This record gives sequence, structure tokens and C-alpha cells, in this order.
Amino acid sequence: MERTEFAQAVEVYQDMVYRVALHFFANPLDAEDAVQEVFLRLYAQKKPFQSGEHLRRWLIRVTVNYCRDVLKSPWRRRRIPLEALPDRPVFDVPEQGDLYETVMNLPEKYRVVLYLFYYEELSTKQIAQMLGLRQTAVTTRLARGREELKKRLKEVWRDDE
Repeated sequence: MERTEFAQAVEVYQDMVYRVALHFFANPLDAEDAVQEVFLRLYAQKKPFQSGEHLRRWLIRVTVNYCRDVLKSPWRRRRIPLEALPDRPVFDVPEQGDLYETVMNLPEKYRVVLYLFYYEELSTKQIAQMLGLRQTAVTTRLARGREELKKRLKEVWRDDE
């Protein structure tokens, strides 16, 4: 298909393909992905179309087939909407969730360094290289982050009494 023909087809039929895909997915992002995929297939199509109506029917058929294939894929059946996920991770022990909340409320410069050091078990030298800091800066941030965390955890502990 020539570029001018393709550009004209996109301009004329893009909204129709989007609407068909939106009815299948009920999700604008998935519908946009379908539009891109359908028009990629159109661009790769070698055979000429007999008329505008023939092109229209072909686009609808390809859109329907693509949407059905996506909907029956195993990946699609196993996923859940982003809105259904909890706002924070679920922990086995409730105290771990409280600690997580406290750490997440720290300033970013302390939070990131604490995470990399304790959870990813990186050395201060490795953290410094990753973040583009001096090793002494990482050590200082670790110390200040620990101190801030200790202060905040004491406040929480006192509130519980």
C-alpha cells in the first residue's frame, strides 16, 4: 500500500476502528493499541482493495479478529485492573506494613539509599556509583535516614501506648 493511500485510510477509518475496538475492550488504552496494530497490518497489506467499502470491511474484520485474539489470550485472562490492586503491598506481619509506611514517608534521598542498602543488599560504594554520589554522601544519607526513621518509629511507638 502506498503512503498516500495509507495516510488517507488512517484519516478516514481511524475513528471507526477505535470505536469497534473500544466496544470489545471497554478500555481506551487497549483500543488505542488495537488501532495501531490494525493499521500496521494495513500498511503491510500487499493486495490492493477493490473499493473504499472493501477496505472498510477489511478493517472491521481485522479489528474484530485482533480483539478476539487478544481477549482469549492467557495473559489477558490472568490480569486484574490496576484499580483493583491495593495502594500498598500486603505483608504477612502487620508491623512490616507499618514499617513500610514509615519508610515510604521519608524524604526520597533517604528512602532510596535505605532501600538499596537493606533490601537490595548493595554496598555503599555500589549505591554511590548507581546514584552518581560520593561514597561519603551515601554513608551520610544512610545515617540521617536511620536517625529519621528511628525518630518516627519512636513517635509511632509512643502513640500506641
